[in-house]
Amino acid sequence: MEIVLFGLNHKTADVEFRERLLGALMAWGPPAVRLKETLKVSECLFLNTCNRIEFLFTVDNPGPVLEGLLERCAAAAGEPVAALKEKSYIHTGDDAVRHLFRVAASLDSMIVGEPQILGQIKGAYREAVQHRTTGVILNRLLHKTFSVAKRIRTETGIGDHAVSVSFAAVEMARKIFRDLSDKKVLLIGAGEMAELAAEHLYHHQVRKIMLVNRTRERAEHLAARWQGQVWSWEDLPTALIEADIVISSTGAPEPIIRAEEVRRIMRQRKQRPLFFVDIAVPRDIPPEVNAVDNVFLYDIDDLEGIVTQNLAARKQEALAAERIVGEESRKFRQWLNGLAVVPTIVALRKKMEDILAGEWKKTAPALEGLTPDQRKAVQVMMEAVINKILHDPIAFLKEAGHEERKDERVHRVQKIFGLEGEEEKPVGGDPQPAPEGSPKDGGK
Repeated sequence: MEIVLFGLNHKTADVEFRERLLGALMAWGPPAVRLKETLKVSECLFLNTCNRIEFLFTVDNPGPVLEGLLERCAAAAGEPVAALKEKSYIHTGDDAVRHLFRVAASLDSMIVGEPQILGQIKGAYREAVQHRTTGVILNRLLHKTFSVAKRIRTETGIGDHAVSVSFAAVEMARKIFRDLSDKKVLLIGAGEMAELAAEHLYHHQVRKIMLVNRTRERAEHLAARWQGQVWSWEDLPTALIEADIVISSTGAPEPIIRAEEVRRIMRQRKQRPLFFVDIAVPRDIPPEVNAVDNVFLYDIDDLEGIVTQNLAARKQEALAAERIVGEESRKFRQWLNGLAVVPTIVALRKKMEDILAGEWKKTAPALEGLTPDQRKAVQVMMEAVINKILHDPIAFLKEAGHEERKDERVHRVQKIFGLEGEEEKPVGGDPQPAPEGSPKDGGK
């Protein structure tokens, strides 16, 4: 069974392409469910963030599945398969595991060290569990992913002075105005990204934080925490007239502000400059707005410059984090290799126990004179003998090595002990995870 990851991110595809593909995939139905049903993968998880779209799955033969997935995604995005290949990446086996660990640790994020990505992975895992698209391997891998991310946060300084896309948006505003103390900032949306932006704005002592959200209760919660002012959704045009800077981060499936609306607002503002920072995917504000006089629009891809400045400061901590990723990836490979030989180990132990049961039955008449304690002592001794006999062949099966050597070891043990015909399929499994997707056992 192979672990495979297919995806595209802010480094490989622009925001317009990502949002077009995402819209088509979401219209497809739950993407992980559809992939499992149509291409018959064993397990699957779909991750979607403002910077990436990724499928993580397990399958015996990755080739046909990847071909089918590329064709479906290309058709959904209205692009040739060749164009999608240039904008995407594929990782298999240990590379897929390392990539997931790096993503969870925010080593692959636009801003290294940002904390939101781990919560987004947990959200994707909750959805996968809800739709029953994960199993033994991905359950264990996701548990391990959470523990690796936690270890990196604990053992390195990668999360010190934590930054995020929201922080980059505020930094963009500071670069434009230098001083925010006399500026009014309107936050559209009241999710996690808006909350982080409000926190940064508050610490930069902006003149006023204004909040607009479809659900007023959530906006009131943020306003109370960061001394903001709540406006109703219907009053959004009026709020736009008053604001100097607008940071938008809703989850709306289509733009919430149109160019013609902005033109009307600008006449009422008497052409006073208005700056939009759109950090939503799909975008809340269409590119045409940038053509309106005295309106300046920046989207999530425009934050790349600020992101680059933060990378240098975190480079040393990222190197330490990379070492942890490598170490934990090797540990997961050992577990996965061990999982593959479990059926042979189970069959080997069962055969020994069957032999013990048969010999015990034949010897039973001669043991009638023994007391219960004596009979128990004999049985314990025989079980101990079996454990000692099995120790070496089991250690041989679990020995670290390449996939080919593992298959050879399994075949040898099966032949020596007459176990030919046993299928090499994982058995047992991790318990279903807690609803919130938090690691119960940490994959340890």
